[in-house]
Amino acid sequence: MPLGLLALAAGGFGIGLTEFVIMGLLPEVAGDFGVSESVAGWLISGYALSVAVGAIVLTAGVTRLNRKHVLLGLMVLFIAGNLLCALAPGYPVMMLGRIVAALCHGAFFGIGSVVAADMVAPTKRAGAIAMMFAGLTTANVLGVPLGTLLGQQLGWRSTFWAITVIGVVALVGLAALVPGNISAGARAAGGGLRGELTAFRHPQVWFSLVVTVLGYGGMFGAFTYIAYTLTRVSGFATTSVPWLLIIFGVGLFVGNLVGGKAADRSLSGTLTIVLLALTAVLVVFALTAQSQAMTVISLILMGAFGFATVPALQMRIMRYADQAPTLASGANIAAFNVGNALGAWLGGVTIAAGLGYTSPIWAGSALTLGGLGVLLAAIRYAGRRRSQEVPDRRPAESVV
Repeated sequence: MPLGLLALAAGGFGIGLTEFVIMGLLPEVAGDFGVSESVAGWLISGYALSVAVGAIVLTAGVTRLNRKHVLLGLMVLFIAGNLLCALAPGYPVMMLGRIVAALCHGAFFGIGSVVAADMVAPTKRAGAIAMMFAGLTTANVLGVPLGTLLGQQLGWRSTFWAITVIGVVALVGLAALVPGNISAGARAAGGGLRGELTAFRHPQVWFSLVVTVLGYGGMFGAFTYIAYTLTRVSGFATTSVPWLLIIFGVGLFVGNLVGGKAADRSLSGTLTIVLLALTAVLVVFALTAQSQAMTVISLILMGAFGFATVPALQMRIMRYADQAPTLASGANIAAFNVGNALGAWLGGVTIAAGLGYTSPIWAGSALTLGGLGVLLAAIRYAGRRRSQEVPDRRPAESVV
């Protein structure tokens, strides 16, 4: 395994920690700045919107630059954003720090996916992408609980100081371990932004973006309101929720690695099976949420199948945008965040409609089923295309 993948994973760990740890620290942040928790909540939603913007705009602006240099610059941006948060004298500066840190998020994972894939043999690319995203899943399993505990014991600013240090470590790792001959982003005819935009002429790129929005959005929609499901439907004590989320995080970690290896063997087969299994898990979860034992099992499986889609979805769009993958890869990271927002919004609508705290899970299963339907349509469409559209001259959408 190339050591550069570990540096990418370290960067992913820091970015994942920045995104999610704020959820456990909102009461402390709101109290310190004298704002309501709903206003403090914009530190989460503002971050997500900035990720989507940065994934496209920032990536588009660096298509001609050396990818290693871009990754180093993005990590500097990440460090600066978290340093602003740690030093913020008030809410506006805190929000600015969150926005600055978020802008690097989508571009880092989008460009990092391309770099990770280029470090290994073609048959191991999805696994390499999964290795980078392992940093993100580890942040959920270990980083968020420990970061929350640190913030509660030593003040929320201590968490952002720790994240800043992690960013410095990742920066050093990227500088030392990522190969220096990583090519510039543009490989398509015409080069630069114009060359990268040619990838969006391929219908399968758009199919992939829609599958990402629906397939991943379904899992995140169910997860957004999971604390209410656990306490008000399953009957768990509030103090049990962090431990249950760690269990969910373990599922994420395992699913990411297994999904990456499976996608290297059969990309479309993996996505088809995983989306079908995720839909089934969400349905079973919604039906059996009153049972604590079944809830624990469902949490593990929801995390595993939900994140098993990530390396495969990222690899799918890169396969069809092979001659100009950088911007398309960033666009797919934006699609993940659009899916997050869509799932969370739809889940909120169902709760507001009085459908109960399992309704976001039902809504999530419907979104995932929609993603599966789009994937099957994409496979059928690809089957009617000539095999030479795929770089390796093999049908990209063989299910077996």
